Amino acid sequence: MKRRNIIIVIGLAATAGLSSASLAAAAESGIKRPNFIFILTDDQGWSETSFQMDRNTPDSFCSYFETPNMRRLAEAGMRFTSGYAPAPICTPTRRSVLCGQTPSRLRGTEFPTNPKESFDPRDHPTIPKALKAIDASYLCAHFGKWGELIPDPRFAGYDVSDGETGNNTGGGMSREDGSRKPVVAEQPDKDPKLIFSMTKRATEFLERAVRETRPFFMQISHYAPHYQVRSRAETIEKYMKKGVPPRDFPPEFAAMLDDLDTGVGILLDKVKDLGLEDNTYIVLSSDNGGAPHEQQNELYQNMLHATGDTVPKPGDRLPVNYPLRAAKQSLYEGGIRVPFIVRGPGVAAGSASDVPVVQYDLLPTFVDLAGGGEVVSKSIDGGSMRKVLENEGKGKVKRPLPGLVFHRPQRGYSAYREGNLKLVVDWRKNVHELYDLSQDLSEQNDLAKQMPEKAKQMHAILDRYLKDVNAEPYTELRQKRGKKTAKEH
Repeated sequence: MKRRNIIIVIGLAATAGLSSASLAAAAESGIKRPNFIFILTDDQGWSETSFQMDRNTPDSFCSYFETPNMRRLAEAGMRFTSGYAPAPICTPTRRSVLCGQTPSRLRGTEFPTNPKESFDPRDHPTIPKALKAIDASYLCAHFGKWGELIPDPRFAGYDVSDGETGNNTGGGMSREDGSRKPVVAEQPDKDPKLIFSMTKRATEFLERAVRETRPFFMQISHYAPHYQVRSRAETIEKYMKKGVPPRDFPPEFAAMLDDLDTGVGILLDKVKDLGLEDNTYIVLSSDNGGAPHEQQNELYQNMLHATGDTVPKPGDRLPVNYPLRAAKQSLYEGGIRVPFIVRGPGVAAGSASDVPVVQYDLLPTFVDLAGGGEVVSKSIDGGSMRKVLENEGKGKVKRPLPGLVFHRPQRGYSAYREGNLKLVVDWRKNVHELYDLSQDLSEQNDLAKQMPEKAKQMHAILDRYLKDVNAEPYTELRQKRGKKTAKEH
């Protein structure tokens, strides 16, 4: 590479907090860059697969589901038993993944409520910009759900995308008029939640990257299994024959997850057919924990009532995210712990890791694996997972802050996990809860009174971080009520 290009690469890298020396060396080396595929599902809970996400936790799956392709990915790679989404809702997570920064630092912990609050990726480091800083030949694509009121993916450095898309694009629920009216995609019985048409675009992109002999990063952000339930008729029939699910979700939800898994399988087959397996990292995770299914269960109850059948009431079945506590929207484990699987070069097949990881670790991980070295920047919250991936799941992820930060100020809660301990703070009441997740996965045994000094120490770290990044403060009333009174942390 000519010196001029090295300077351009270094200039781009500055926004990502990358080392100039490491990038210059990488740019001149001429090594073959790895490819990256990130499959992001929507509202898929930690235990919403047909295989154990944690081999030491028998209930970390549900046998009613059938996800053979996700299992196939896990058996060929590493599953992280303590994998997290950065937030318990989708939009903050998507921003965080893109930038390698916590939603707290991005001051975007909720859904945008008006265009003035829109996040602009031109102002932040992003995965595509960071990879192109290492090697300008990286081809970057984003297919599927981008996120409401966030500027076009091109602004983030993507070469190819589906544009500004949201829940309603994939047959979810409209938000424009504040209603919950479903917006149905074309041919929903053949292409539910656009699973198959989106997968087709993704496979065509892979063919283009191979044809042009370019390394690539591709993110596939599925609209499933988010509200509203959409699946193929034959898949629904398959699950209706299986009877009542053992957990609090309707059969149609399992059918939608099955269709999604089929889409994952098509993609994995294409990677294999194109000879990309040996040089491609594939990550699969979810944007937040599993959602409760009150609406779907109501529809299911009405359907069964019309046919004269009966089904147990939701309270008679296990919670949807069992054995985790709570669900989407919450900072308890059910809202943020998610499936997290990585397959790729140097990752031992069938391996597992208990090291806590979070999706804002992906940017520095991809940079490291692509030859850019470890990201050293106070503005990047994530750390490289490379050493853990290449050491059969052992080791540590080095971040500026040793633990993981979760912040939901409009709901009045924050959480901080360091090691096996997790602190949950209720800012409204100034109450602390402390859990040892290695012994108490369901967060039932509050240790705050038994370990007051530890709780105080963790609270101080969390509070200091939130102040350092100028995080949004706890707001007593939601913004939609027009109130702006607030308390500082």
